[in-house]
Amino acid sequence: MKIKNLLKKVKEKAWAVILTLYALFMSSYTVYADDNVQNSKLVKGTEKLINDITTWLMIFAPVVAGVLIIYFFIRRSAADDMDQKKWNNRIVVAIVSCIGAVIASATLNLIIGYYK
Repeated sequence: MKIKNLLKKVKEKAWAVILTLYALFMSSYTVYADDNVQNSKLVKGTEKLINDITTWLMIFAPVVAGVLIIYFFIRRSAADDMDQKKWNNRIVVAIVSCIGAVIASATLNLIIGYYK
């Protein structure tokens, strides 16, 4: 049993060393996209599409979240004590989802901006 555990640890260490050496070796190579691919209509159009979608999402997500939050507040005001907890949870989920959507779209927009 001890030999089996020892062989397992040696195998794991060997793979770690091999993968580290491979990563170091491969990181020394620079790879460039072919000029035809880089300037193709498909690549340029995809970049513009992602940029437009993320920009609209940063505008659209807070508007939709605001409308939903107003609706949830109205429904909460007409609910009993048990249902008010559910509506409070929905309000929190709407706020967190709005923040997440705006952060995700801003991050994606920032990343795409580096490829222009």
